[in-house]
Amino acid sequence: MTKQLRILAPEAFRETLSRRAFIQGGTAAAGFAILLAACGGSDSADDTAAGGDVAAGDYSRVINKASGSLAMFTWGDYNDPAIVGALAESELGVTMKVDYYPSNEDLITKLAASAGSSGFDIVVPTGPYVPQMIEKGLIQKLDMSKIPNFSNLDAAYVSQSWDPNNEYSVCKNWGSTGFFYDKTKITRKMETWQDFIDACMNEGSGNCAMIDTAPNLCGMWYWSQGKNWNDQDPALLDQCEDFLVNEFAQHIKAFDSYPSTKLAEGAYTLSMGWNGDLRQAYTRIADAGGNPENWVWVLGTPATELWMNTYCVAAGAPNPEAAHAWINWLLVPEISIQDLQYHGYNTGMSNIDTLITELAPDLQYGDMIFFTDEQVATFQTQEITPTLDRMVDIMNKVKAKAGA
Repeated sequence: MTKQLRILAPEAFRETLSRRAFIQGGTAAAGFAILLAACGGSDSADDTAAGGDVAAGDYSRVINKASGSLAMFTWGDYNDPAIVGALAESELGVTMKVDYYPSNEDLITKLAASAGSSGFDIVVPTGPYVPQMIEKGLIQKLDMSKIPNFSNLDAAYVSQSWDPNNEYSVCKNWGSTGFFYDKTKITRKMETWQDFIDACMNEGSGNCAMIDTAPNLCGMWYWSQGKNWNDQDPALLDQCEDFLVNEFAQHIKAFDSYPSTKLAEGAYTLSMGWNGDLRQAYTRIADAGGNPENWVWVLGTPATELWMNTYCVAAGAPNPEAAHAWINWLLVPEISIQDLQYHGYNTGMSNIDTLITELAPDLQYGDMIFFTDEQVATFQTQEITPTLDRMVDIMNKVKAKAGA
């Protein structure tokens, strides 16, 4: 696990994560400047957007034009609506159709059932699932000549163990997992996964939401016990199942991988969630007339998840040209940072601290996006092991017991 952490967040990079003063502040988002570029063009002064030193920096800003429609199957609310809407049409020349899934297991099941005729061009699996998707023929090799902006990624986010040569995948963004609670209803301080479990079983009972994935549900229990969620000890799995099914399930209100909207509606008192979605909850609570100050974000301890999601081209993609153009476009610094401001996850761009300083100086809740050395040291990357099938079975039993 130490090796994986160094790959995803090396010491030099983690030093920049600790310097969070530049991402604390006001409410305004930095404006976006439309990029000017020609099909297949190369860097030039005309290809650069406004942005001070960043705009003149050493980044590739090629935009490959495409045509027709582009179908993407991804995680919920995972791109700025402007980017998948009017900007995609004006900048790339494509119209977007976007569908959503709650877990990698659902993604793989749907693609496998379609036998290469899913109709999707872009899919966004979490890194450790890429090898089995390659093996099952669910994704196709990338044409890196059509993704010149790949050079804009920080070295920490390329050549991962699941795809060492980036033949099939490109980093979209990475993040972690924690929980969110209403401090007017849960008045004690909450810091750990055990605190979260206790609150779900007591003052939050019946108003608690869980991420709708088996590894996260089981991972919560493992982390609360000071265990690594990749531990394959059968005795631990038995303990996990006994607790979640027989003691915890009855307190769960919903399985919701994207709880920010329901949190804003007042449907949950507390919820497990990924950092970006829970960051969006603050904005949605305010937009719904609630008080964001009543809500507290907690990065789960003593350990929690480290994940990286990746852009891949689906096998049998109807429009692979547009798929490559999309991946390449999202690696333009200005587009990447605009998207980051919306979804709240680190996009892995090189010199991202400088990009944030110049392109998004008023970024809100930056501490939910950029983590300290001490926090990253507690993160664990999922390993795909035979225990995954057992975890899925546990989750199905929990759902049946919860009636959620």
